[in-house]
Amino acid sequence: MSSNSLIGAAGPVAMVLSGGVEAADLQVRHRFEQVGDVKVFYREAGDRNAPTVLLLHGYAASSFMYRNLIPMLADRYHVIAPDLPGFGFTEAPPRGQYAYTFDQLAATIGRFTEQLELERYAMQVFDYGAPVGWRLALAHPFRVSAIISQNGNAYEEGLGQGWAPIQRYWKEPSQANRDALREFATPASITWQYLEGVPDRTLVAPDAIALESFLVSRPGNAEVQLDLLLDYASNVEKYPEFQAYFREHQPPLLAVWGKNDPFFLPAGAEAWKRDIPGADVRFYDTGHLALETHGTEIGAAIRAFLDENVK
Repeated sequence: MSSNSLIGAAGPVAMVLSGGVEAADLQVRHRFEQVGDVKVFYREAGDRNAPTVLLLHGYAASSFMYRNLIPMLADRYHVIAPDLPGFGFTEAPPRGQYAYTFDQLAATIGRFTEQLELERYAMQVFDYGAPVGWRLALAHPFRVSAIISQNGNAYEEGLGQGWAPIQRYWKEPSQANRDALREFATPASITWQYLEGVPDRTLVAPDAIALESFLVSRPGNAEVQLDLLLDYASNVEKYPEFQAYFREHQPPLLAVWGKNDPFFLPAGAEAWKRDIPGADVRFYDTGHLALETHGTEIGAAIRAFLDENVK
């Protein structure tokens, strides 16, 4: 395993150390790992000999969305949070040299986990991170010890009205339908995604919105995001495969859902109970990026779930 420190050892440290955990293990380190043509940025904390938790972000986010969750887990778990290609600080080739599809994102992150020698891990997935994670689980089901989904969908009934213009693009991938979605990859759209459905907007950190707005505004990134929107249809096509995995392997599953999400509806979380009767499904009065407003509650639920199911 090879990795180079980017920023060093800066990061939050838990106030209370448990069971002989070294303070240095609780610090969040910021690293790169070269995976083929992609230089993957990731955040890491915790003892590498402890059980691993892999945090997969989605849109409109990066590993920064886990900045507060990582220290809540690092005294007991080895926590890894990569930026997907096309997001955050991961350095990836331009369109034409790298296919911005969910199959390719999963292939890159799968190889990333192997290079870091992550032989078994719990997954926390959000939004786009979900279909990446589901592909990892299909490829190596026995590597996945447990699943936490925060508004990471796997059922058609979970698709909200926010998908209507995107579904038109799937059915007819014309230039006109692509152009109709250009507002999606803009700071205004990102701001809306962070604030829509949030009763108390003072809980949403403006720095999160500012960072993701800056990142999506980089030259060429809008086209990457439109490519991924088009390819999201491949995830819906694979829903039956993902659901078959859930039924066959019965992974411990916790769904923590912002119930006011315009993209992923509560019905998508409830649907897990068909395939995993023991699934723990919880709803919060917030929007798409639930960790921004309910991080303390959700973090405590995740910690309790992991402590019960991951040894």
